[in-house]
Amino acid sequence: MEAIRRRIGLRSKSTLIEPVRLRKRKSKLYNNDDPAQHRNGNVELIFASNTMLSFTVALRLINCFLVQTSFVPDEYWQSLEVSHRMVFRYPLHVKGIRGYSYPLVFAVVYKLLHMLSYDTVLLLVWLPRVLQALLAALADIKLFLLIQTLERPDVARWTYFSQLCSWFTWYCCTRTLTNTTETMLTTLALCYYPLPGSKTQSRSKYLALVALAIVVRPTALIVWLPLLAVHIWQEDKKLKLIIYHGLPVGAITLGITTAIDSLIHGKWILVHFNFFKFNVFHNVAEFYGSHPWHWYFTQGFVVVLGPHLPFFLHGCTLASKRDRILILTIFWTIVIYSLLGHKEFRFIYPVLPMCMLFCGKSLASLKVWRKPAAYTLLTANLITALYTGLVHQRGTLDVMGHLQPLCDHVTPNSSQTQVLFLMPCHSTPFFSHIHCPLKMRFLECPPDLTGDMNYVDEADAFYTDPGRWLARTYPYKESLPSHIVFFDVLEQDISAFLNANDFVKTTDIFHTHIPDGRVGRSILIYEQKG
Repeated sequence: MEAIRRRIGLRSKSTLIEPVRLRKRKSKLYNNDDPAQHRNGNVELIFASNTMLSFTVALRLINCFLVQTSFVPDEYWQSLEVSHRMVFRYPLHVKGIRGYSYPLVFAVVYKLLHMLSYDTVLLLVWLPRVLQALLAALADIKLFLLIQTLERPDVARWTYFSQLCSWFTWYCCTRTLTNTTETMLTTLALCYYPLPGSKTQSRSKYLALVALAIVVRPTALIVWLPLLAVHIWQEDKKLKLIIYHGLPVGAITLGITTAIDSLIHGKWILVHFNFFKFNVFHNVAEFYGSHPWHWYFTQGFVVVLGPHLPFFLHGCTLASKRDRILILTIFWTIVIYSLLGHKEFRFIYPVLPMCMLFCGKSLASLKVWRKPAAYTLLTANLITALYTGLVHQRGTLDVMGHLQPLCDHVTPNSSQTQVLFLMPCHSTPFFSHIHCPLKMRFLECPPDLTGDMNYVDEADAFYTDPGRWLARTYPYKESLPSHIVFFDVLEQDISAFLNANDFVKTTDIFHTHIPDGRVGRSILIYEQKG
């Protein structure tokens, strides 16, 4: 019937009736777009954001003060020790394979403290850690905001939860390691990276952050190579991206860092070239140990993810097409680092925040088992984080607190070594945790750059025959140090030397429940009588 009506030009009553356009009432009683409601909504949003920010900052500050253990020597010897020397000119030999840009940040803090006469050991040790904690909190928040624009709100919340309860992030994120800052800058750069669907992308910002990450640690380029390659491949205006964004950022960053390094070294120097030369041509890294090619797949990545591992693997099965670039980046990074002989857990830390997205996807997809899974994840990570942060390997920091009172009796004009560390080289911090001109000596282990096949560093020479080394190095009692510090595994080997020279044990400091090789369960301090 309707078809017949259309043929003869008639329309049904329903089509003749046009929709009535109602006049928008100005009365607030009928207006749904009440500005007060918008203001209330914005206030609630701001309140929620401020609450999350406050909570995250507070958590990372607590995190900072609950990590009282040592991890690797680079935490001090590539940051705080260099910064302390820059400001206070205490003796410390630094090779030109690391840039000064990162230590300069802490050097500025040290200089301000010195000018204000607040350069106490407590502030020199903890203030740089507090700065790292604030940077970590910023990275946590930015990661949440990024996922919020890409995924459902519950995925963003569970990603945030996964990030905060990661034991390895807790263990590392407030340390003054270059790997830590590299990870934070990589996370911040990812927030501005042009991921499909991202509302926070900015070419200049993300490229600047990537450049800073490479300045802090040149190996950051390994993580960013696949991301940069995909961006260039998908970019319509490739030449414009390179000329107007890539080249200016690279040139400015390289120019500033080269100027800083050259000014401090007193000569023109390209640190990143030296870093590449020493680590590739001279293969310096393997001098400090090597592992089999599969180590990251069988141990490294498993330990770093810890209890998150099953959730990460499950989350990868739920990944969308957009997420493939992150999976590729994680896999690429592990593969490239697997090709290098020297391997450490911290090297793959920069991809850990990316893994948290897939853990968040996994937890968000769970229905019945979500709460038990979350409680199990939190408990397992909390136990591991507290043990590694408060118990495991704390002796090398505690011993500096026991030695610091010696500064009250220091004699700056004396050439005699007052403290001798008979430990694997760089086991403890140095002047940054003593902050006085105390004469100290440790066993050195510089890598050989001459190609000498018979080269033996001082530490290896000592451990080959400790008694002979001590007798040759200290032939006269007048040249002996007043204190000797060493791990308990060495006590029997040098007991004859200690007894012959009237040394007595004054302090026994717990270090670890898991002694290994030259590292013992506790650290001993022997003091010479009189």
